Amino acid sequence: MFGMMKNSLFGNTEETEYKLLSSEIKDGVSFEVRRYDGAKYAVVSSEGRTFDQVTGELVRKLLMYIGGSNEQAVAMGTAAPIIVTVYPRNDGVLSRRLVVAIRIPTSYQQEAPTPSDTAITVEDRPGMTVYALRQFGGFAAESEYRAEALRLTRTLGETAPFQRKQYFCCSYDPPLKPYGRRNEVWFLQEEP
Repeated sequence: MFGMMKNSLFGNTEETEYKLLSSEIKDGVSFEVRRYDGAKYAVVSSEGRTFDQVTGELVRKLLMYIGGSNEQAVAMGTAAPIIVTVYPRNDGVLSRRLVVAIRIPTSYQQEAPTPSDTAITVEDRPGMTVYALRQFGGFAAESEYRAEALRLTRTLGETAPFQRKQYFCCSYDPPLKPYGRRNEVWFLQEEP
């Protein structure tokens, strides 16, 4: 627990690098098209509870892991963003299935510490291209992410090549940061 708090309060956050492919404004809404390289991520998932009921618990598990609650007792530093994969139903409401991931910091990409919590796995994720909606602040909950996802859907239109069965809710800030927070919604671009 102390490692997580130390990382959140005093550690530097390693933001996941990306290649900016384009930056656009359409109908007053700004978004970017970004390319992220593949990397190792610590991942934990949940089924049966809502986004708002379970996200904090799952994020805490991942922050504890990178903060030193792992088999090697290694505090890796912090990485951003925390990415929550959600699966919307046809009516836009999120299903009760979600996957939370955080990128393993660069210095541990080759050999990530073994999670001591059996709910956490380390997986290699492939590179991806995303449509990223402009930043929005606050302690974002399901309703804010859904509203921003709807805004991005309307902005991109029906013909944009993105996956509609899932999207990513991203938060860049530690849980203890009270203001000036950065959140984004990402849509995964369908590869040709």
